[in-house]
This record gives sequence, structure tokens and C-alpha cells, in this order.
Amino acid sequence: MSETPEQRNRTMRAVRSRDTAPEMIVRRFLHAAGLRFRLHDRHLPGVPDLVFPSRRIALFVHGCFWHQHPGCKAADRPKSWPDYWNRKLDGNMVRDARHWLYAVL
Repeated sequence: MSETPEQRNRTMRAVRSRDTAPEMIVRRFLHAAGLRFRLHDRHLPGVPDLVFPSRRIALFVHGCFWHQHPGCKAADRPKSWPDYWNRKLDGNMVRDARHWLYAVL
């Protein structure tokens, strides 16, 4: 059963960019380990999810759907509007690869 455009719109509007389930898991784990951090520092490029200023470390928690992690079940692409989603998700992967290169250098 496919979604109507209204249902898809409601679903996509519910997707959050902050305080996602994977991010909260990482935050709880790091906090329990005694690490303290800042959240979503808008002064840094890309607005990292977690920042450890004293260690000069920025951490991004990437969701499998948006970043299409290879082999992940959560990286399935929507069946509706395949042209849009393929272009969008492929673009995310290209951007991630470009930014990862900068992070490693």
C-alpha cells in the first residue's frame, strides 16, 4: 500500500534534525562515560551534533536513511518519487564523501 502525498508530507515533516534517536543514544552513552560536550554549535561548519571544545573534537551522528550507509537495512529508498529521492540521496552521499575527505586531511 503506497502513501498518499499528504501522508508522505506528514511523515517527512515529522523527521527531526536534532535530538534524533541515534543521537540521543550516543549522547547518553558519552555522558554516562563522564564526557561533557556542547550541542549543535552553529559557529562550526556543518553544525556538528556534539562538540568537545577542550579536545577540539566535533562529532556528527549520521542517520542511515539520509546518508545511505552501505549494507544498512534503514538505507532503503522510497518507492514514490524515485527521481527526486535518488538525486537527493546520491547528492548526500557525494557531499559526505567530499566532506569526509576534508575531515581526514
